[in-house]
Amino acid sequence: MRQKTISTRKIVCILVCVLMVISFTTPIFAGERDAHKEVVLGGCFFGVKLYTDGVPVVGVESFETEKGKSSPAYEAGIKVKDIIVDLNGIRVNTAAQITSVIRSSEGKPISVVVIRDGSKKTFEIKPKKGKDGIYRAGMWLRDNAAGIGTVTYIDPDTLEFAGLGHGICDAETMSLMPMLRGSVSEVELNSVIKGKSGVPGELKGSFKGGKTGALISNKITGVYGVFTTLPNGVGERIATAKENEVHEGNALIRCAVSGKLRDYTVRISKVNCHTGIGKNFVIEVTDPELISITGGIVQGMSGSPVIQDGKLIGAVTHVMISSPTKGYGIFIENMLNNA
Repeated sequence: MRQKTISTRKIVCILVCVLMVISFTTPIFAGERDAHKEVVLGGCFFGVKLYTDGVPVVGVESFETEKGKSSPAYEAGIKVKDIIVDLNGIRVNTAAQITSVIRSSEGKPISVVVIRDGSKKTFEIKPKKGKDGIYRAGMWLRDNAAGIGTVTYIDPDTLEFAGLGHGICDAETMSLMPMLRGSVSEVELNSVIKGKSGVPGELKGSFKGGKTGALISNKITGVYGVFTTLPNGVGERIATAKENEVHEGNALIRCAVSGKLRDYTVRISKVNCHTGIGKNFVIEVTDPELISITGGIVQGMSGSPVIQDGKLIGAVTHVMISSPTKGYGIFIENMLNNA
């Protein structure tokens, strides 16, 4: 099967996010979770494909018409971050659907329903003909995302998993992408671009074969789904720590940047940063081998499990652009509470 080369830059939540809930039938944790719940430790890479629920507007701009520049979308009141869900009474979920309706409109008004700040609003767009003779609305749309990230943990009984430690966001608007459906695949690591001050590094890989599971939810605390089988190389079980057990000091992160799963030494230098749900503690990479391979934390490593005192305390989420050996982590308790 032909492999498709992908880059983690396709899944972006940049500070830099270093990549990348619907209740399950049998939830991993419902309500108050058990203290020190045992899970399968992750650290393996996975490929993600996400298709949006509705179509997010990621840009609004003018284009040349016979009567000068115009943007029918802007003139109608459409804004960046609006999610288009309906055109002329028909549900839409792809940019191709919207483009087809606009181009065949012959300039007739189109009723557009969007989700804005959680509420539905209705607008009327009057497409205009560009100098090329094609009717346009003057807006940029995005209806999917793809990239690689790291699995944080897997439920040993149901194979339900969580990864990334942050949601999949649109690169332009930085908004969480509304998910209609998604899938996960195995990934083969092709290359590592080392991070350096001012320039985040990244992992590049290829999707291998077909689907290995389904993506269920895209949340601010990570992505959640279910595998069809346990990924290769994982199986070790570990207890999860509560927030108040995390402390400054030595820790480990598990990832597969060398081509196989292994642990690397880090230091937790600050806890309870209160700078966002995905930035609960500061991680400093101290392992010479990891620094030699990646320069520190790079895109593709988000979701990498963080282990302290023999327990899973959280996951890597962001890299500090000015210092790639430093980054942020999210408490595992926050990820579990969204599962």
